Amino acid sequence: MDLKRGMRDRLDKYININSTIDIQMSINGADTYDFCCFGVDADDKLSDERYMIFYNQTSSPNNEINYSGSGNSANFRINLALLPMNINKLVFTASIDGNTAMGDINSHMFALNQNGNNVLALQLSGNDFTKEKAIITVEIYRKEVWRINAVARGFFGGLSDLLRSYGGVEALPEVKQPVPSASPVTKISLKKGEKVSLVKTNDIIIIENGWTAKGKDYDLKALVRYRNGRLIYIGAANNDELIQTPEGAVKHGGDIKAPGELEHIEIKWHPDIASVAVSSYSALENGTGSFKRYGVFVRIKNGKQIIEISARSVSANERSYTLCFGEILFGNSQGEMEVSALEMYSRPNSERRIGYRNGEVVMDIGPLGKTK
Repeated sequence: MDLKRGMRDRLDKYININSTIDIQMSINGADTYDFCCFGVDADDKLSDERYMIFYNQTSSPNNEINYSGSGNSANFRINLALLPMNINKLVFTASIDGNTAMGDINSHMFALNQNGNNVLALQLSGNDFTKEKAIITVEIYRKEVWRINAVARGFFGGLSDLLRSYGGVEALPEVKQPVPSASPVTKISLKKGEKVSLVKTNDIIIIENGWTAKGKDYDLKALVRYRNGRLIYIGAANNDELIQTPEGAVKHGGDIKAPGELEHIEIKWHPDIASVAVSSYSALENGTGSFKRYGVFVRIKNGKQIIEISARSVSANERSYTLCFGEILFGNSQGEMEVSALEMYSRPNSERRIGYRNGEVVMDIGPLGKTK
């Protein structure tokens, strides 16, 4: 059923309130967009910061709400029956991380799904807004029973203004134990051809491979290039792949198949390594055209620095099964690293992995991978 702006209705007319639901949100536009679900009390106040769920706090205390997302889309998996009674309303918001306004977007989609079926949907466009920097898309709230409200209204001051209206502040969930000298989390979304230097840190860098669609399986892989030309394939799906490099600088976390869990690779700077190219392999059962369609991304966590590279190409061949998101280039000094977004796709039906030629990543020149 299509929701209309301002529409209110009982949820139990459309879904089983006691079963899990999935909320999908996306924006098609020229900027970077962030999505958030936060729970407020009967006084419409964000009295418990643990119920502000977004990219930097991905689950509520008892996993009643779980977030996954990439690029300009997000998914919230929710069990309303598990929410404590002090959480009276869930507010679903979208905000702009850039210079444009909501009036400049092409489209904004909100969908409520249950058991894989689309139940309720709200479609908006830039014509529905003007200079707003953040909007409340939908509220799900208790009034004797659970109800839904298609709000679709905005705040010119952005997410900070929106949160203040509920008694919260934008930075509240980012630092759980405030320290006066603590620096804020920074999130960067890289597009093909863009680069960014990693802030020097003593932390291990973690690379995660995720996707927004349900029931899919992707294999995260790394190709380690040493300064002497040696190449080592890191992964958990092929017999010729290693779980970690001999010196332990690059280590795979193992094959993950459980829903909601992300495969990951840990990296730390080493003087012998020149670069690490990161790729994702799409199992054949995922279907064709899977990378863009299923919201596949890699997320690089470097302390409080978070970098995302997502599948953006709508023209990539639907039978391309490997996507090289980018590479991490190692500098000559301790801790110097740079992330370069590549977004390169394999040839149609190719099972060959990535390789290096003259110090550059090349698709389809590596050994055959194991077909899943």
